[in-house]
Order: sequence, then structure tokens, then C-alpha cells
Amino acid sequence: MQAAAISTPRLDRMPGMFFSAHSAHSKELKETGHSLLDDKTQKKRPKTFGMDMKAYLRSVIPHLESGIKSSKCKDILSADEVMQWSQSLEKLLATQAGQDVFGNFLKSEFSEENIEFWLACEDYKKTESDHLHCKAEKIYKAFVHSDAAKQINIDFRTRESTAKRIKAPTHTCFDEAQKVIYTLMEKDSYPRFLKSDIYLNLLNELQANSLK
Repeated sequence: MQAAAISTPRLDRMPGMFFSAHSAHSKELKETGHSLLDDKTQKKRPKTFGMDMKAYLRSVIPHLESGIKSSKCKDILSADEVMQWSQSLEKLLATQAGQDVFGNFLKSEFSEENIEFWLACEDYKKTESDHLHCKAEKIYKAFVHSDAAKQINIDFRTRESTAKRIKAPTHTCFDEAQKVIYTLMEKDSYPRFLKSDIYLNLLNELQANSLK
């Protein structure tokens, strides 16, 4: 068995049928290998999200190692709070932790621009009047413009009306677009979030910790 294993790599240097047989065998092994890797990658994806979630939790819960072990974590994030996130998107977005966890989920779905735009609009409403024009331009170019790097999914009419409003910006010039994106998240992403590993794993860990 050992001799066969040593001689195998040299077949590619041999002419005729040995080279052909080896090429076919190598191709078959590569194809099988790719298939196995693909299967493993698919199986590991949920764990990747779980790992991302734990990395986030470590940032807000210093004592987190495997799972949530410190009772002090309840002062930062509790099972009751996380359960309340399932009541409405409004409840979820009312806290910094909820925004972070939901943002993490949206990132896994490649739609993080939605919450980023929504948060930018919330911040914009608190902007001093002297800075409205500058900030409105930045938000518009980042999310609303047809060539925006993080273009949000809004209809043509809303995009055009928003473009007109920022020419004479007020604190409400993004309200229409923000409402469209909020509704999109509420009806589309939010229900999936409640069924996701990111949310359920976090809730299960917090509930398990509360029983200790």
C-alpha cells in the first residue's frame, strides 16, 4: 500500500495510457473533491452566522466564552428583551442591540443597505438646520441616487420626489423613502429574521443562561 502511494504522483510524468488514466482519475477526484467541499460549505453556513453572532456578543458581553455564561450579561441583553423583538420591527429597532443583530442578519442576506439607510434617516432628523444640505447630499448619493453604491430598492416616483426635496432640504425630505424601506424590511426581511439561526440561537442562549 505504501509503495503504491509513493508511485502515484509520478504517473503524470509517464507517457501513454498511464498519463491518460491518471488524468481521468485526477479529474474525477477533483470533481468529487469540489462536490464534497460544496456540501461542507453549505452545511457550515449556519454555523458561520452563529460564529458572527458570538463575535458580536463578545463585543457587548466581555465574559462570553462559549455561549453566555456570566449572569452580568443580563444587565446588557436579556432573554425578555430579545423575545420582545418578535412583537414588531419597531420593537426590534428601538434598541442598539436590536439594530446590531438585525443588521448582522441583513448583511448575511446582502441587504444591509436597508437598515443603514433607515438609520441614516433617523440620524438626519436630528441634524441642525445649518448642516441639513450637506448631510442630505451625502445620504442621497450613498443610497438614493441611481448610481449609488448602496442603492436602496425604491420605486422611480419616490426616487424622483426625494431628489427634488433635497434641493431645498428639510428634516422630512427622506420620510417617504424611509417609509418605503421600513415597509420592505417589515414585510420581507423581518419575518425571515425571526426564523433565522442568528435570532433563534441568541434567544436560546439567553434563555438557557437565565435558567442557571
